[in-house]
Amino acid sequence: MFKGGAPDAGGQCTARMDKRTTRVYTRFMSTSCHCNLLRLATRKVSARYDAALAPLGINIAQYSLLRKIERHQPVSLTALGKLTELDRSTIGRNVRVVERLGLVATSRGEDDQREAVVALTPAGGELLAQAVPRWQECQAELEAKVGTASLDALSQIVAAV
Repeated sequence: MFKGGAPDAGGQCTARMDKRTTRVYTRFMSTSCHCNLLRLATRKVSARYDAALAPLGINIAQYSLLRKIERHQPVSLTALGKLTELDRSTIGRNVRVVERLGLVATSRGEDDQREAVVALTPAGGELLAQAVPRWQECQAELEAKVGTASLDALSQIVAAV
């Protein structure tokens, strides 16, 4: 049973397991870790999309949020959180960022005044119209680089987890 431990200055972790001291070297946790591989792939792919969208003043996370809002507007923050698989407080913070950019507007729900709803502003719609071709170009580049079979496998992985 794990009794605790923390990395030392050399990046090693000393932990007590079943009254034995075991040294775990972080160098053994390399790219063979499935989680690390997926995180690395996410960072690399996101950086490409972010670079393409940067001239418009948004990143891929904001683009995805705006597209989700566009498809479901007006949408409550609670429903938007479910659609994006983010908790209510996280989606609220993310919406506030694009609201400060003037890309969305929030208001009270018609059926439930306690619920906040969000919709694109005209500026948000215009920005999306400019962003879609950039996003499509990134999609095509990624497909050309890794192939449709790999992207299909990625979709299967996401569906499985």
